[in-house]
Amino acid sequence: MRTIKRRIAEEESEDRKSGVRLGGAPPLSPELRRGNYMAGQSRKWMILMATVWIQAFTGTNFDFSAYSSTMKSVMGISQVQLNYLATASDLGKAFGWSSGLALMYLPLWVVLFIAAFMGLVGYGIQWLVIQNFVSLPYFVVFLLCLLAGCSICWFNTVCFVLCVRNFPTNRALALSLTISFNGVSPPLYTLLANSFTSTECSLYLVLNAVVPLVTSIVALVPILRQPPLEPLSPDAARRDSLVFLVLYFLAVVTGLYLLFLSPIALIPLIARLLFAGAILLLCLPLGIPGITYARGWAKRTIHDSFRIEGSGFNLVDVDDLELHKELLSREDSFYHVNGNGSIPNVNARHEKADGCCENVMGKDRLVMLGEEHPAHLLVRRWDFWLYYIAYFCGGTIGLVYSNNLGQIAQSLGAGSSITTLLAVYSSCSFFGRLISALPDIVRGKVYFARTGWLAAALLPTPMAFFLLASSGSWMSLHTSTALIGLSSGFIFAAAASITSELFGPNSIGVNHNILITNIPLGSLLYGLLAAVVYDSNASSSTKNPVLVVDGAMVCMGRKCYLETFVWWGCISVVGLAASVFLFVRTRPAYDRFEHNRITAQ
Repeated sequence: MRTIKRRIAEEESEDRKSGVRLGGAPPLSPELRRGNYMAGQSRKWMILMATVWIQAFTGTNFDFSAYSSTMKSVMGISQVQLNYLATASDLGKAFGWSSGLALMYLPLWVVLFIAAFMGLVGYGIQWLVIQNFVSLPYFVVFLLCLLAGCSICWFNTVCFVLCVRNFPTNRALALSLTISFNGVSPPLYTLLANSFTSTECSLYLVLNAVVPLVTSIVALVPILRQPPLEPLSPDAARRDSLVFLVLYFLAVVTGLYLLFLSPIALIPLIARLLFAGAILLLCLPLGIPGITYARGWAKRTIHDSFRIEGSGFNLVDVDDLELHKELLSREDSFYHVNGNGSIPNVNARHEKADGCCENVMGKDRLVMLGEEHPAHLLVRRWDFWLYYIAYFCGGTIGLVYSNNLGQIAQSLGAGSSITTLLAVYSSCSFFGRLISALPDIVRGKVYFARTGWLAAALLPTPMAFFLLASSGSWMSLHTSTALIGLSSGFIFAAAASITSELFGPNSIGVNHNILITNIPLGSLLYGLLAAVVYDSNASSSTKNPVLVVDGAMVCMGRKCYLETFVWWGCISVVGLAASVFLFVRTRPAYDRFEHNRITAQ
């Protein structure tokens, strides 16, 4: 509160000098200014809830496996052609820069509704194709999948901007919380689909087209009433952190609810009741703005009357934060950091003394976090390409696994439980995204570089693929799906924070879009590998039993994906090794930053 009072005192001083406020209006009283401040703080939590709703109902790319087999049969295409359609959805992420360009000229709410209408057109026309209402060439359907995938990226950009604008102090917590809710979309859509009497898989396409538009309309009011950016006092920052802990607790309860209850919602009445319960859990955080405002009112009217000036429970002052920045600048001067943040040649003797391996690990390594890297400098960074490979061979391969989950389950004789597997994958992806906030939550007690958390998160992926290769049992399938979902979810949520820390927060819009170009590339290559192996086994009736469904060959048996699992497991080991190298190279920068942060406090 000291910062707020100081700011109000300065404004009062200016008002006294000028006699009136700008525009001739009388100056506001301190009580009214504090009230406006608390109202703004209350509205920012409404913004956070709006982003949670948007993320929860716009993860439409996760349910591709629910209707992919039907689309393959209706269109009469091969597994390779089906893989290209899945790639088209991921290829939409390569056009993520277009959303940032649109935000330069259009209001945020307009960009939100453009995303909603892109999804309405992309998924809606696909539904018409599956229902045989229209007949379109394969290439047009490919473009529709690309448009639908682009809409997801536009939704994500809107959510990122809202979090960054309204939570500059707790940016990492806000991003990881909202991004995590993208993983609950499949169980929510499964509950909503099971609420209808129709059992057609094409119903998912109708929901994908309509639900994000309805959600955008609901979230419009908080977005239009965004509060002005206000500096936070140390007390307010600590209070916000406590509110985030409550939100994370509610998020864990929501994830557990959907994980364990959505698979049993096979009867429409039960599905409706469970869906209503899920909506109630998503609405519970709406009470936080009111609680925040009421707490501020109570503090102003009651607590301030009994405040003890000599309290020993003072938090970090703004002056201490300025000291932290000064320490960073001094250390930068000490190490003579050059323009791109690399270690200068004065350390060459030390590197030579440590051997060839140390030369490789220390060459052009980052010295400090947050150094801005424009695109032309980013692509010359060894650390970036290690990061790119770790993402390409880790998180992206998990996404490709989810796209092929329908055919994987079908080949292992578990086609009837595909919705259960989707719920397991998405729920574990949700928890993985929540765990990505752990470095920020436990930072005061246990410190570990975020790139080290990334390496640890990649470890379950090769374990899962080798487990699938060694056993085709129902238990192995579910366990591996859970491990892959957990790992990929962490990577998807942590990527924005890692990109910001390593290569600069102001350049994240461009740099992160360069990073995620690995998603369509990996979707194409890994999916093509799986499709070629699948079709080769399906065409060889002497090796595997083959079913023919609506004219399309369906491969049955473990060998349909056995070779694919082995390849994917080896590729994920490469990603794990790249993440370990990245951790070793960036750990000194993280340690230096943490040392300066503790010194500043």
